[in-house]
Amino acid sequence: MPQVAVKISSKHQIAVPSAIRKELHLKAGDYLLARVRDGVIVLVPQRGDVLTQLRGLHREIWDGVDAQVYVDEERDAWDNTGSS
Repeated sequence: MPQVAVKISSKHQIAVPSAIRKELHLKAGDYLLARVRDGVIVLVPQRGDVLTQLRGLHREIWDGVDAQVYVDEERDAWDNTGSS
């Protein structure tokens, strides 16, 4: 898709060009997450709430790990810290 220039209005607003809205299936009322990355504005469609989007991210890290055993080991490590 070719780049499309947008103009910032007097109220500091921009309009998302029609071709981009169609490609990303954006409609009125949708949210975009805005962030700056290396001096560039990045707009990312927000689908659902942020917590829902993050749920399960990198879950493979915990494959084969028993959560209760992990927590117990962490607590033991803290309890044993600094005792002489």
